[in-house]
Amino acid sequence: MDLSKEDLEILNSPIGLKYLFMDKKTDVEKVLRMVKYEIQLKELQAELIKLQNWTIKNGKKIVIIFEGRDAAGKGGAIRRITSHINPRHFRIVALPKPTSEEEGQWYFQRYVNQLPTPGEMVLFDRSWYNRAVVEPVNGFCTENQYTTFMGQVNDFERMILESDTYLIKFYFSITKEEQAARFKDIKSSPLKKWKMTPVDEKAQELWEEYTKYKVKMFEKTNTEIAPWVIIEADRKTKARIKAIQHVLDMIPYKEEVI
Repeated sequence: MDLSKEDLEILNSPIGLKYLFMDKKTDVEKVLRMVKYEIQLKELQAELIKLQNWTIKNGKKIVIIFEGRDAAGKGGAIRRITSHINPRHFRIVALPKPTSEEEGQWYFQRYVNQLPTPGEMVLFDRSWYNRAVVEPVNGFCTENQYTTFMGQVNDFERMILESDTYLIKFYFSITKEEQAARFKDIKSSPLKKWKMTPVDEKAQELWEEYTKYKVKMFEKTNTEIAPWVIIEADRKTKARIKAIQHVLDMIPYKEEVI
């Protein structure tokens, strides 16, 4: 491949040399892609710090929802967004199975309790949309519970927005083949296999059911005031960059001195 002067400078940088010597078989094209990703990611993460400072100083509230199929890369994107911002002013929410007490409450109550206070960003690693897809597919809710949720969710989000809160809804989309490959990688890794759950184990078998409910979710809840942002996530690096860039584009922050 023909390398430009810029490419050569990138390859000879500390991060470029790190990737060049990482594997015995050097794929220069892949190294360039990864180094450019790292450079762009750091630039965007610096902007996220500015966004957070603006959020804190102006008492703004931000909610970012991460939905998508199992192994779609939601957690990895969340880690890149939060890796350099102030941990005292953001929370990652990944709620477990509801308790018996929570099961008797209004469905949205446990999520209301997690919404941000002024100056805070909350990132939901899965959210109230469990009831739109995961729960009906796996038989974790009744048809009536599902119908009630679908009838209330748009009003719930409207109330969030009217409380002077920014709401961003991401759906990370991967192909069936890519999901299968990621599951194989997770199962073969002693450091990752703990991530596989019984729900994950059935995801390939229930692929079409997930698709059916996903389509219904988009049709009902892709509203003008709270639209879904679909992130094509077969390539994790591109997905992370697109998600961060969208957050920066959607929130009108300015650089602040804290």
